[in-house]
Amino acid sequence: MFKHLTVVFLVFVGFNKVNSNETLRSITASFLKVLEECRHELNIGDNVLADMYYFWKLDRTLMHRDTGCAIVCMSKKLNLLDTSGKLHHGNAEEFALRHGAANDMAKELVTTVHECEQKHEMEEDQCLRALEIAKCFRGAMHEINWAPKVDVVITEILTEV
Repeated sequence: MFKHLTVVFLVFVGFNKVNSNETLRSITASFLKVLEECRHELNIGDNVLADMYYFWKLDRTLMHRDTGCAIVCMSKKLNLLDTSGKLHHGNAEEFALRHGAANDMAKELVTTVHECEQKHEMEEDQCLRALEIAKCFRGAMHEINWAPKVDVVITEILTEV
């Protein structure tokens, strides 16, 4: 009996990990689809492209203020920010659901971003604040093993080009 429960648990955990990785891969792809538009609007360089393509690599430091500006721009284009520039919880949850998240996962994603926003709310520069929130979110997703594999994200990007 215990063996059967263990197998069911492992299958469930494995499925959730795959589902969460796929969901974040899909969300990342949506952001990257509007990246080029934001790059042109903001007149930002290739360093931002590299930061975004390798966003999920923990050993890559996100240091460019322009990357934060691009994140703000992409978030606005995807209707994820409210009028004050903070995460619009309802829109963000719906966005996650459209990209394959289960209800619990969508709520967890929104909660994580909200907690990261609170940690960095004292940063007055909107672009630097977005950059710090993104780093916080990335770290949190790695901690719970939801981050997508970088090679899968890049392969998907290259096949769409």
